[in-house]
Amino acid sequence: MKRIYIGVAVSCILLITVLATGLWKKILYPKEEEINTRIVMPREAASLQTAETTQKTGRDENLSTKVPLDNREVVIAVLNQESEEGVTEEQFVVYRYVHDASKPLYITCIGYDEHGKKYKRLWDAPTAATRPETISLFTQDLIGDRNNCIIVTGMNNKYEHTMTIFRRSYLASREQPYKKIAELQIDGSIVIQETSRSTAYQQGITSGQSFNIAAYGHDSSSANIMDQLETLYSFNPAANQYERTNVSRIPGIQIEQRRVREILSGAPGVFENFTHDLWYYVSPQGTIDSKQYIFFDPVSREIIFFGDEAQQVFQWQNSMPTRYGLYIKSQNISIATLLRFVDIELESLDSIKLRVFEDVRMKIIVSTSWDGTYRRAGAVKTEKPKSSIKPSLNALYDCSLGKLRFYDTGAYTITPGNSAEKNGRYVFFRVEENDLLELRPDNKEDSAPEGRMVYKVESIGNSALILSRVRLGTTGVQSIMEPPIMLTPMEM
Repeated sequence: MKRIYIGVAVSCILLITVLATGLWKKILYPKEEEINTRIVMPREAASLQTAETTQKTGRDENLSTKVPLDNREVVIAVLNQESEEGVTEEQFVVYRYVHDASKPLYITCIGYDEHGKKYKRLWDAPTAATRPETISLFTQDLIGDRNNCIIVTGMNNKYEHTMTIFRRSYLASREQPYKKIAELQIDGSIVIQETSRSTAYQQGITSGQSFNIAAYGHDSSSANIMDQLETLYSFNPAANQYERTNVSRIPGIQIEQRRVREILSGAPGVFENFTHDLWYYVSPQGTIDSKQYIFFDPVSREIIFFGDEAQQVFQWQNSMPTRYGLYIKSQNISIATLLRFVDIELESLDSIKLRVFEDVRMKIIVSTSWDGTYRRAGAVKTEKPKSSIKPSLNALYDCSLGKLRFYDTGAYTITPGNSAEKNGRYVFFRVEENDLLELRPDNKEDSAPEGRMVYKVESIGNSALILSRVRLGTTGVQSIMEPPIMLTPMEM
């Protein structure tokens, strides 16, 4: 009897071990593969140079799908997510046909077949996008029912922004589980208008409010090329579709039209060169935030984002002209799985509007705070700081040189501790917003070869000064990298 009890106990322990370690998945689904989510740039595409650049950054790897695609099909993007049952994975693959680049890009869903014990392609559907280098594939709960939608964004051959959305339909068959609920194409931007959802939704108690989608396009009825139309799309549960609910006009700034048409001509490199500068963020109140800026460098193919005391550097992979500006695809130089799509719209000759989209490709939360208006650094009007130092002083300071006495006549004396007093002439002046001090010793042996010594002057409060040795030349003020001298005020 004891042997029976021992055998039952051992069997229970083995069963618990198998369940806890996940070995049951390998027993039931031996052919399931672990696929990392990533995007590849097809080498058959016209932009071969972009693909080679991608390979250097470690992003263009041999991509394996759970089911091999046809020889005529080239993988563009892959996304894995847990199946509805929570046991296996579903895989979504965006692909294109090799010999027809003008055709729409397609999406296919690969799911696990319980009866055949293997993965198979469940359905295929076209998207509105045609350009592989602009594709972004992600999921999001747009409706608020925790049923993630599959979203494909990109551009078509008309340089229009596109968005195609698929949603799981529980009334559909296993072979066609997803239904297309929206497909938008417009010459401006397409934005998902996210709103905060309740704590009850976050805790899984109730449903949340569905998100609207806004599309911005050219107002053909207006003579001003900068005027736009905002078209709002809302989800209709009865029709299980996004439907147009509102259209409103957004007046653009009246600026010189000829120059605008040159910038927005779509000619290669024109808008890229226009962005080549430092751009400061403009707050909703219209003030300049010098702590947040973006630097576009099309020559070095880099974009530098600076905000929250942190700098992020992205490689400028490729860009596409749009009706109102430029659409850029970039990749973080430190995190290869982090893509950033930057949609730039021209507001004026000195300001641009940015919409930034993250394609993270990993389970991390990235806060996007780069959207908004930016103003060119050269156009930012800042009040120049006024110098508080007069050309001459009547003061006494203690420093490493000894006691330094300034007279209001323009003369000075330095009294070292164990040597003779040194005399000369001085003057405070200003160059390129730098307060400078020039000392001309009477004894040339006490001076530099050029007969004078120049210091940059910084005030640190309590009338104390810091002198840093500099050199003046054709390129301006240059530091000599000598140890600074602290001037501490003394009573005369």
